[in-house]
Amino acid sequence: MAGVTLEIAKKHLDAWLTAELEVTTHQSYTIGSRSLTKANLSEIRKQIQFWENEVARLENISKRGGRNRVFRAVPRDL
Repeated sequence: MAGVTLEIAKKHLDAWLTAELEVTTHQSYTIGSRSLTKANLSEIRKQIQFWENEVARLENISKRGGRNRVFRAVPRDL
């Protein structure tokens, strides 16, 4: 994802975690004849997983200075 910083990814993750908490405590309610159902919990969990992966990826990049390490091995039969 281009243009997403670690700080932004953490904010999104926090927002989705807050949304999950809200949905699990107050999934739906009814007042009189009107009913309100909040977002789908499985979709929220997919977004949480996505942002957790994104935060981990960006933290890994910042630890390594933006470089991916590649190791080459040559198998030998001695």
